[in-house]
Amino acid sequence: MRATKSSQRHLAYDARNAQQNREQLSQIITTKVLALAEYQQAKTVLWYLHCRSEVHTLHTVMAELAKQHKKVVIPYCTKDRLGNNHLGLWHLENISELTAGTWGILEPPKERWGELGKEVSAGQIDIVIVPGVAFDPHGGRLGNGAGYYDRLFARLEKQCTLVGVCFDSQVFAQVLMQEYDVYMHTVITETHLYRNKGQ
Repeated sequence: MRATKSSQRHLAYDARNAQQNREQLSQIITTKVLALAEYQQAKTVLWYLHCRSEVHTLHTVMAELAKQHKKVVIPYCTKDRLGNNHLGLWHLENISELTAGTWGILEPPKERWGELGKEVSAGQIDIVIVPGVAFDPHGGRLGNGAGYYDRLFARLEKQCTLVGVCFDSQVFAQVLMQEYDVYMHTVITETHLYRNKGQ
């Protein structure tokens, strides 16, 4: 049977949801992210805050906030002026700024969206830690299908580094990619670090 994005997505969801030792493996993965030269050189970093069975990031984000070495930015789900799915970018200084929003993900309260001094333009981001449903060793990524990150990628500067994070169980030999899909520069799992040499 020919694979489709939908079938790959279902297989990857099942694998991710069944993942054992998620917290321990997440710590291994995020520690590898922190060790990347691109991360260490970055001034402004975009971290997602995990939802359900994704690689857990909250502990690392809180540790990075405590260090105060970098400008930490998190995304939140909103709409643009045309009604398209859109990721707002929020300069996070304290985890207490956030409340549970869309899908239970921590985000700034709606009444503060667009607040001067807290909103960050995509052009300021040096590195993005990217969640996904599935990845491949070549940097291919399969998301949830809502297009939030696809639209974000189009707003970033060309020199911005994209780092996909996932568990080994979410890595496919090849993720189905279309012409407009964006490849990660690096994909990190608990046991592997894949570099996309074409990026």
